[in-house]
Amino acid sequence: MSSNTSQLKDFEILFFDVYGTLCDWETGICDGLKPLLSRFSISSKWTRKEALEAFTAIEADLQAKHPQLLYRDLLAKAHEVMEERLKAASGKPVDTTTLEGDPNTITSTSGSSSSNADSSSPNAHVLFGSSIKDWPLFPDTVDALQKLSQRYKLCVLSNVDRASFSYTLAKLSGDSSHPERYQPPSKGYWFPQEAPGSKSPFTLILTAQDVGTYKPDPNGFECALKVVASDPQHFGTGGDKDVKERVLWVAQSLFHDVHPVSKIGVQSAWIDRKGAVMGLNVEPVGYSWKADTLGELAEMVEKESK
Repeated sequence: MSSNTSQLKDFEILFFDVYGTLCDWETGICDGLKPLLSRFSISSKWTRKEALEAFTAIEADLQAKHPQLLYRDLLAKAHEVMEERLKAASGKPVDTTTLEGDPNTITSTSGSSSSNADSSSPNAHVLFGSSIKDWPLFPDTVDALQKLSQRYKLCVLSNVDRASFSYTLAKLSGDSSHPERYQPPSKGYWFPQEAPGSKSPFTLILTAQDVGTYKPDPNGFECALKVVASDPQHFGTGGDKDVKERVLWVAQSLFHDVHPVSKIGVQSAWIDRKGAVMGLNVEPVGYSWKADTLGELAEMVEKESK
């Protein structure tokens, strides 16, 4: 934990990581990987931790190499690369370009692929890439967001594409029966509260598709701060405060969020979801507050405000 003289109530804007913090992506990914892992003896008995560690190593590598790739396509590619690695480990013939994450073999969500995988494989990869819409929220998420939105402007910076996030946004808004209200705009930044009928708790949504990079690349964080600082209509002026004093980052992933924001002078609250695997492959340092759930963080804010 880093030292600080601020209180939670001193901040005006909360920026959230979503997948891992608000949404249980580890369960979603594990469920999506089961059909693939069950096909190979080497992976059929993997623990949840082993499966997630194998997957996240592939995903992080692809995100660093192909920052312009839409997340749903990157997920499909990660699934394809994992299949080839399992084939190689099982002594089966592999497509070496796919094994190395060659962008020319990336399976798109349209179902087309230039790889030499069997006819059923591209469909399996695409289905996995499209599974984001089915990933569940943590049970404390919606209520905590509603409480926090009464005090702060809530924003998102997420390693996802816009179309996929629209389904998650409907869930986060407690309005999953009306996904049409949460579609991204065709151009410009995404201010979901301006859409007719929207119940979104978020003022601003930024995705990897918007900023052109995946976290932990610092570009995304710098872009988020610039948007806030240059938009008094949505975020006010902040008076004499620097934008970094106005923003608190809220995230589960030390690797993707907590460490990189600490390097640019932004304080964070680490949501230490028990049992989490992904994003914890670095030392637990750099954060100013720690809570086991988002609900607990909301309670901490309430106690400070009394």
